[in-house]
Amino acid sequence: MSPPTTASAIVSSSSSSSYFTLFPLTSTSPKSKPTTKLSFNFSKTQTRNLTLKTTTTTTTTIRSAVSIEKEIPETERPNTFLRESDDHDSSTSSSSSSSSTVRSRFEKMIRKAQDSVCKAIESADGGAKFKEDVWSRPGGGGGISRVLQDGAVWEKAGVNVSVVYGVMPPEAYRAATATAELKPGPVPFFAAGISSVLHPKNPFAPTLHFNYRYFETDAPKDAPGAPRQWWFGGGTDLTPAYIFEEDVKHFHSVQKSACDKFDPTFYPRFKKWCDDYFYIKHRGERRGLGGIFFDDLNDYDQEMLLSFATECANSVVPAYIPIIEKRKDTPFTDQHKAWQQLRRGRYVEFNLVYDRGTTFGLKTGGRIESILVSLPLTARWEYDHKPENGTEEWKLLDACINPKEWI
Repeated sequence: MSPPTTASAIVSSSSSSSYFTLFPLTSTSPKSKPTTKLSFNFSKTQTRNLTLKTTTTTTTTIRSAVSIEKEIPETERPNTFLRESDDHDSSTSSSSSSSSTVRSRFEKMIRKAQDSVCKAIESADGGAKFKEDVWSRPGGGGGISRVLQDGAVWEKAGVNVSVVYGVMPPEAYRAATATAELKPGPVPFFAAGISSVLHPKNPFAPTLHFNYRYFETDAPKDAPGAPRQWWFGGGTDLTPAYIFEEDVKHFHSVQKSACDKFDPTFYPRFKKWCDDYFYIKHRGERRGLGGIFFDDLNDYDQEMLLSFATECANSVVPAYIPIIEKRKDTPFTDQHKAWQQLRRGRYVEFNLVYDRGTTFGLKTGGRIESILVSLPLTARWEYDHKPENGTEEWKLLDACINPKEWI
């Protein structure tokens, strides 16, 4: 008789249906190749028994854990999405004292940054307003998703904050930490962050992405899985369709200024990290003209890194909005728009194939509208398109293939 087969799954549910993602099946016998027939039946609870039937006579019942609870729409923004145990000030007003927890202070920072960026985006547009969705989860956590579409300046602008508690399977832990090592068991985690992608209509106005996050794993010291640990990650990067050197230099100068306040090695280190991270391997080119990027950062004082992430988030508006004000009304042709759409296609390719945030969200059953808000409304793919040497389009592509030092 063949040894029993094992599998792992992520399960999510909605009021009308349930679905799951099944990771590759494994077996203790190399000759056993179960795959094709699945039968399942589960109730709408947070933990289910899943019965897997294979083409052999073996039937295995496995336990699957919901990695993140299903979100619940809310009509008002709460003061905090943290569990009471994480927010020392949950019973007091924010004016009387401030929480000592990093979780609480980071949440306050990202929500303040969301407000300031959205205000600047609406002001630059001159009329359009963000649509806001507030959501929470029964066990704690939630978020605020804001999207502005089809404005005068913005094709699509998304600015999201989230505070999430959950249990991630080994595959998601690998996506979250960029490590090849798979942990042996589920990993409890806490994650909070702000994430934004801003796609202007004008081809001469660049796209901007920024993301700043704080992450903790909560596995007990002697439990299987990851040890207790924390880290910060994030960055801000610019993706134009056309190069205006003064714009790119201004953008990078603001990033360097934010970094230099904490460590003069940060900008060159994180600039290179950004160029390497936003690399579209199957194209052999970068997504854009870079900025700064860092992840798994915990080799400095925690308070210093919290201040650094705050400084970076506060630098988004002065780094970007002056460029938008300068370029948003520049006349353009259909050819310019077509090139912008081709570069938007590259943006989509990177986000869906390589981006760790997208991968982590999809593997942990995150809120799909928030995960995919980074995608533009429109994009374009042409077969074997190559810009003519020496053109402005070629100059952009060359800079994406061969990253430059802008300052």
